[in-house]
Amino acid sequence: MSMQPQPIPPVPDDTAVVAQAAFPKGNLYLQIRDTLGSIYQDESFVSLFSRRGQPAQSPWRLALVCVMQFIENLSDRQAADAVRARIDWKYATRRPRIQLLAFE
Repeated sequence: MSMQPQPIPPVPDDTAVVAQAAFPKGNLYLQIRDTLGSIYQDESFVSLFSRRGQPAQSPWRLALVCVMQFIENLSDRQAADAVRARIDWKYATRRPRIQLLAFE
């Protein structure tokens, strides 16, 4: 796997609207994103990747998903499902509300 560091995008507008409507009093993952912003950056992981090969998922996103997975004691499959289905996880990982590609 290779990595081309990318700037971390803002939370997509559709995701932000739905997440804030779903959790008007807040939520742990919305607070993590809003309070801490970007905990991880792709540049922190550059030395772990080859310069050639297929592009990898953004390491900052994978690291954050691992932390969230640990918090909830989820299996890998359950964590992947949460990224696809849960709006609070989409908000924290800056994913669109509707994602056609699987997070695997």
